[in-house]
Amino acid sequence: MSDPEPIPSAARGAELVRFPVAAKERISFDRQELREIFNVYGRKVVSGEWRDYAVDFLKDRAVFSVFRRASEVPLYRIVKDPSLARRQGVYAVITASGLIVKRGHELRHVLRIFEKPLLLVN
Repeated sequence: MSDPEPIPSAARGAELVRFPVAAKERISFDRQELREIFNVYGRKVVSGEWRDYAVDFLKDRAVFSVFRRASEVPLYRIVKDPSLARRQGVYAVITASGLIVKRGHELRHVLRIFEKPLLLVN
């Protein structure tokens, strides 16, 4: 095991915060992405469909999971996977059974699957 690199003399008196390398490499949602996700989440909570959520920041993807109850498996997972950016798109919505419902390059378009369709009455 190697020793950590020495602290420069100017920084010895002040506290120096170091983050592990793995934390820097994790994929995460930015502020705008979280705003769009929480707008949908808020509407679903008000309608009584969703009650809880979890956010996971992994090395290769970020996952926002929504639950009907905290003790259950997630109903949906909203996944950000940058490795798929040039192919199917960075964002995906996946059901509890693993079915990919929607995939795309823009989060706003992917989240549209949660909007209720308008019904025309004759």
